[in-house]
Amino acid sequence: MTIAYSTLPDLILEPLVRNALTEDLGQYGDVTTRSVIPEDTEYQARINARASGIVSGMQIASIAFRLVDPTLQIETKLSDGSACDPGDTLMTISGKAASVLMAERVALNFAGRLSGIASLTARFVAETKGTKTRVTCTRKTTPGLRIVEKQAVLHGGGFNHRFGLSDAILIKDNHIAAAGGVKAVLERARTVASHMMRVEIEVDTLSQLEDVLSTKGADVVLLDNMDTPTLAQAVNMVGDQLTTEASGNMTLDRIAEVAATGVDYISSGALTHSAQTLDLGLDF
Repeated sequence: MTIAYSTLPDLILEPLVRNALTEDLGQYGDVTTRSVIPEDTEYQARINARASGIVSGMQIASIAFRLVDPTLQIETKLSDGSACDPGDTLMTISGKAASVLMAERVALNFAGRLSGIASLTARFVAETKGTKTRVTCTRKTTPGLRIVEKQAVLHGGGFNHRFGLSDAILIKDNHIAAAGGVKAVLERARTVASHMMRVEIEVDTLSQLEDVLSTKGADVVLLDNMDTPTLAQAVNMVGDQLTTEASGNMTLDRIAEVAATGVDYISSGALTHSAQTLDLGLDF
C-alpha cells in the first residue's frame, strides 16, 4: 500500500486552493463584502467546531486565507489529526474583515469536507482495535482532490492505497476476463513489473484464490465481496504467502468482524465518497 505524508508542502496544495478561490470569487470578486464592509475594518475571526470529530484541512484553510491576504495573522489552535468537540476553536484569523470574508467559504468547504473524511476514518479504525488489520481508502475520491482526501484519511488514523493507475499493478476481474484468466494475467504482469512495483490481484471466489496461490506472481490478493465466513476461509488458505486485503461492502457495522478474520487490510471507498461533512463555522 502506498503511504502518503500527513503534511505536504504548501506549494503542492496551493493550486487546489487557488482554483477554488477563483471559482468562488469569479470575475468581480466578493461584491457583497466590497459593498458593505469598509476597507479598513479589522476583526478577529475563529473557525469553531459545531460537532465532535477529527480535524483535517487546517493547512488548506490557512493557505486560503493567506492567498487572499498575506497580511492576515493566522494561528492554528487544533492541528490536523487532532480530536475536537463542539465549541472548540480550530483556528483564529486576525486582520482585514473583508479578506477573512472572501476566503471564508473556501476554507470551510475544504476543512469541513476533509474533517468529515478524517472523522469517518477514525470510526472505522476504532472498529479494528486489538487486531493487526489496517484500514485504507481507495481511488473513489473527488476528481482533482485525491491528494487532500487521502491526507484526511491519514489524519483519521487510516492508511493509503495506491494513488492512481501508475504506482501499482492491481489486476481486477475485467483485466482477468480480457487477458484470458488468472494464470495468463499474472504471467504478463510479472514480465513488466519492476522489482519496486507490487502486484495485487482481485478474486471473488475460493476457486480463483486457489488459482492465484498455485500460479504465484502476486504480492497481494484482494478478497472482493466475500461474506465473512468465506473471507475467514480465504485468509486461512493464504496464510503468510501473500498480503491480504478485504474489499466490497465494507460498512462500519461490519468492520470488526472482518478484522477478526486476520486480514491485513480493509479497503473502503466509503471513507472518501460517503463521509458527512463535519459541521464547522467561522465566527467573528
